[in-house]
Amino acid sequence: MVYYLIALIAFLVDQGTKYLIAKQLQIGEEIPVIGHFFVITSYRNQGAAFSILQGQRWFFIVITIAVVIGIVWYMERVKKNGQKLLPVALSLILGGAIGNFLDRSVHAEVVDFLQFTFGSYVFPIFNIADSCIVVGVALIILDTLFDSRRDNNKPSDHVQGDNHL
Repeated sequence: MVYYLIALIAFLVDQGTKYLIAKQLQIGEEIPVIGHFFVITSYRNQGAAFSILQGQRWFFIVITIAVVIGIVWYMERVKKNGQKLLPVALSLILGGAIGNFLDRSVHAEVVDFLQFTFGSYVFPIFNIADSCIVVGVALIILDTLFDSRRDNNKPSDHVQGDNHL
């Protein structure tokens, strides 16, 4: 149950921050937080990451439903194996996916507001749900690396043959 609580917290933080941005800022309005490096910028996105596939609302809704079902199914499976990091990662992805899903379903767009600038490069604006998804994917990669390392450190199950003639 703790993993669904993590997903719920991710979802609520995402929705709360999006609500504040939508109610307090006009689209395009900016609030510098750390100079030009980090700026809160009210933006609406009808596409996916980096604003790709603009206007494909129903595509995203159908895909997200399938992804959410898959995540819940897989999370139940890995919890039974006693894994800890992977279910946390899946929980973050689940909370983020549901947060963006709700926005697309209800408003036909996602509220984005976190903007970072690295020199002359402006990173695409994103939100808390996107952050949860990215952190979740990073944790899955980390878990995979740890799992691979654990497998490589296990003693071999086979016994080597006798080298005597």
